[in-house]
Amino acid sequence: MPGENLSRDEAQERAALLSVDGYEVFLDLRSALGESDQEPRTFRSVTTLRFRCADPGATSFADLIAPSVTAVSLNGRDLDPAEVFDGTRITLDDLAAENELVVDAQCAFSRTGEGMHRFVDPEDGEVYLYTQYEPADSRRVFANFEQPDLKAPFRFEVRAPEGWTAWSNGAGELVDGVWKFAETKPISTYITAVVAGPYHYVTDSYSRTFEDGTTLDIPLGALCRKGLAKHFDADDVFLVTKQGLDFFHDNFDYPYPFGKYDQAFVPEYNLGAMENPGCVTFREEFIFRGKVTQASYERRANVILHEMAHMWFGDLVTMRWWDDLWLKESFADFMGAFSMVEATRFTNGWITFANNRKAWAYRADQLPSTHPVTADIRDLEDAKLNFDGITYAKGASVLKQLVAYAGRDAFLEGARRYFKRHAYGNTRLGDLLSVLEETSGRDMASWSRSWLQTAGVNSLTPQVILNAEGRITELSVLQEASGSAHQPAPPTGTPELRPHRVAVGLYRRTPEGELTRYARAELDVEGPRAVVSELAGEEAPDLVLVNDDDLTYCKIRFDENSLDTLRAHLGDLTDPLARALCWSALWNLTRDALMPARDFIGLVLRFAGRESDIGVLQMLHTWAESALTFYAAPEWREEGGRALAEGALRELRIAEPGSQNQLTWARFFAAVASSAADLQLLQGLLEGTAKIDGLDVDQELRWSFLGPLAAHGVADERVLAAELVRDDTASGKRHQVRCLAARPSAAVKAQAWASVVESDSLSNALAGATISGFAQSSQRELTAPYAPLYFAAIERVWAERSIQIGMDVVRGLFPHLQDDQGTLDAADLWLASHESAAPALRRLVLEARDDLARSLQAQACDAAAS
Repeated sequence: MPGENLSRDEAQERAALLSVDGYEVFLDLRSALGESDQEPRTFRSVTTLRFRCADPGATSFADLIAPSVTAVSLNGRDLDPAEVFDGTRITLDDLAAENELVVDAQCAFSRTGEGMHRFVDPEDGEVYLYTQYEPADSRRVFANFEQPDLKAPFRFEVRAPEGWTAWSNGAGELVDGVWKFAETKPISTYITAVVAGPYHYVTDSYSRTFEDGTTLDIPLGALCRKGLAKHFDADDVFLVTKQGLDFFHDNFDYPYPFGKYDQAFVPEYNLGAMENPGCVTFREEFIFRGKVTQASYERRANVILHEMAHMWFGDLVTMRWWDDLWLKESFADFMGAFSMVEATRFTNGWITFANNRKAWAYRADQLPSTHPVTADIRDLEDAKLNFDGITYAKGASVLKQLVAYAGRDAFLEGARRYFKRHAYGNTRLGDLLSVLEETSGRDMASWSRSWLQTAGVNSLTPQVILNAEGRITELSVLQEASGSAHQPAPPTGTPELRPHRVAVGLYRRTPEGELTRYARAELDVEGPRAVVSELAGEEAPDLVLVNDDDLTYCKIRFDENSLDTLRAHLGDLTDPLARALCWSALWNLTRDALMPARDFIGLVLRFAGRESDIGVLQMLHTWAESALTFYAAPEWREEGGRALAEGALRELRIAEPGSQNQLTWARFFAAVASSAADLQLLQGLLEGTAKIDGLDVDQELRWSFLGPLAAHGVADERVLAAELVRDDTASGKRHQVRCLAARPSAAVKAQAWASVVESDSLSNALAGATISGFAQSSQRELTAPYAPLYFAAIERVWAERSIQIGMDVVRGLFPHLQDDQGTLDAADLWLASHESAAPALRRLVLEARDDLARSLQAQACDAAAS
C-alpha cells in the first residue's frame, strides 16, 4: 500500500501545474469470461488523456496501478514502459503546453471490491462486473490524474462479451460490438463508473416542467443480478427516486445535470452505495430476499436520497482535496434524512437519525482518533479512514444544528447560490461559509470555528432548583467539554465549549400514567451555564429533557430525579422522538461507565416491548447485546444472557402474529439464545417441529437461526452444507461461510484464521463473512490464542493487502473478546514498538485499544453494582 499512496502536497503541486481537457477510455472486458490460468486475470485498458501544462518543460506523473503496461506515448513520442512505469505511477518528463498521453495497459480484475470487481454467481455461473473507486481506485482501471480537483469530461467505450449490457455515467449504445457512452460533464476520476454483465434491467422515466416552460426528462434505470430479479421491487426504488428528484428540484433550483439516472445493485460491495453521476451503485443487500421491517425500507430510501443529494453536493460541486470530504458527505447525510422526512412515506426519519446515525457520531467523536469535521488529510490512506461517523453523522448533525441556527430558508438559499457559483468546480470550506453568511446574516466564521474546526462532543445536564411550593425557581443547563470523567481532551487541544441552540422540555406523568410534555423553551447555550428563564415558575417536572426535539449535537445527561423517572416510567413517554433521545442518552451513560450494563439491560427488558418505532427497537436490541458482550461484568454475563433470552422469547410469543415486531424479536432471540432449550426451539423452528403463530421462517431467517446453532455446536458442517444446497446463491454462500467459521472448534478457528490472514484467495465478501464468524462471545477461551498472533501479523497484512482488506482484517480480528488488562497491555506494547508503522494502521489499532479500555471501565462499573 505505501507505494500506492498520494500525498496532499503532491496533489496540490500537480493541480497547480496541470489542467485536464478530457479523457477517452477504451476497456476490453471480454477476458472476464472463460477459463484463465493467469493470476491476476487482466483486461485491456487504453486511455487517451489530453491536458495542459502551465510550465512547459516540467515533469509530472500520471497514476496507474496495473500488472503491466504495453505501451506509453506522450505527444507522439513512444516511452519505454520499463523506464517510466513503476507499478503505480507513470513519469511524464518534458511536458509541452498542450499534451496528449496514450497508455495501453493490462489492468487486473479485482476480488476486493476496489477497481474493476469481478463476481461469479454460484447460482448460475454468470459473471458480473462493476467499478468502485472512492477515494482513489479508478487508477486500477485506467491511467489518470487521481485527485478530485483535476476534473475533466470523460468518454468511455467498452467491448464486452456478446450478450452483455454495459453501463457508464453517460447514455450508451452498442455500435459494432462496442458500447459507446456519451461524453460526461467535467467530473472527478473517483466518480466515473462502468458496470457490465447480464444484469436484469428495469426502466422508468421522470419528467419535470419548470416555471420557464422548459421540461427536463430523465431516463431512469435499475439493475441487479438475474438471480435477484424475483426479489427486486424496482417500483419502490423508482418511487423514492422520483420523490427525491421532486424534492431536490423544488429546493435546489438547479436541474439535475447528468442526463440519465441508473441505479445498479451489485454483489460483494464494500460500501452502502456510491454517487457516480448517472450510474449510482448500491450494495445488493438492499434487495430483500425475505421479510424485513419498515426500518430496512427506510434505510434503503435514505441511502437512495443520500446518493441523489451527492449529484449536487459532491458531483456538480466537488471538494478540492479530501480535507473537505465533509462538504459532500455531511450534506448528503443531512439531506438524505431531510428529503426522506419531507418527500417520502418515512416521515419519522428524524427519529432514526437521532437514535442511529448520531450514535455512530458519538462513538467516533470519543475515540482518540477523533478529528474536526474539517479534517487534516495528509494522504490517501488518511482519506480512506475518514469516511467515518464524524465526517458523515456528526457533520450531518452539525448541519441540522446550523439549520436551527441560521434558518431553513437561509440554508437552502445558500445551497442554491453555492451550486450556481461553483458548478463543475472544486471548493473549500470558505466557499460554502461565504454564501451561508450572505444568506443568513450570521457570523459563519465563528460558528465554523466552534463546530467544524474542533473535535469532541459536549454534554448538557439540567440543574433544577425548586421552591417550597414545588415550582421551578431556576432551571439551568450546564455544558461540559467532555462527556465523562475518563474521556481525554480531544487531540486538537483544549476541549471546546460550543454555542448550542437547544430546546428544553418538561415532562410529567398524567393521571392516566402517561409521561407527556407540558412545557418547552428554546435557548442558546454558549458557555458553561445558561439559565432557562422562560421555565421559571413552572410546576416541578418528573423529567427534564435537554435537547428536546434533537436540535443540536450533544450528549444528553439527566438530573437524578429525571433519571429515577426514566428507570420507572421510560415506556410511558408518549412522544417517540423524546423516547428515542432518552434511550440514546442512557446508552451513552452505559458506554461512559456511568450506568451499569445490567441496569441498561434491565431497562431494555422492561420497556423495549412497548417501543412503537421499529428502528429504535432494533437499535435497542443491538445495544443490549453489546452491553452484555462488552460492558457487563464477566461473572454476570451468564445470568444477563439468560435474562435477555427469556425476555426476548417472552416478547416473541406475545407479539402480533406476522408483525414486524415479531420478526424483530425472533432475530434478537436467535442472537442471544444459548441454553439447550433455546437452541432446541431454534432447531425446531428450522425443522418445522416447532411453531410460533405468524412467524414465517423464510430463507434469511433460517440463516439467522443457523448462526447461533453453529456457534454452539448444534449445526455441524453437514447441516450447513445441506442448507447451502437449499439456498445455493451468493447470499447463501456468504451465510454458510460465516456459520462455518462460527463453529466451536480449534481446527475451525485455525482454518478461518489462515484463510483470511495467511491467504488472499477469498473475495472481499467471503473474507468479511469469515471474519464475522470467527469471534463469538461464547468462545472467548477458544480464540484467546489468536491475540498474540494478531499483533504479530497486522503490519505484514497491512503492507501486503489492499487498504480495504487491510482495514477489514485489522478491525475485525482485533481481540475485543479477550477483555482483560493483558490484551490492553499487548495493544499498548504494539503501539509503543511500532511508532513508525503506517499512520492509518496505528489509528485502527488505537481505536480498537480505546474500545477495549472502555469495555474494562464499563465492566468495573457493572461489577460495582452487584
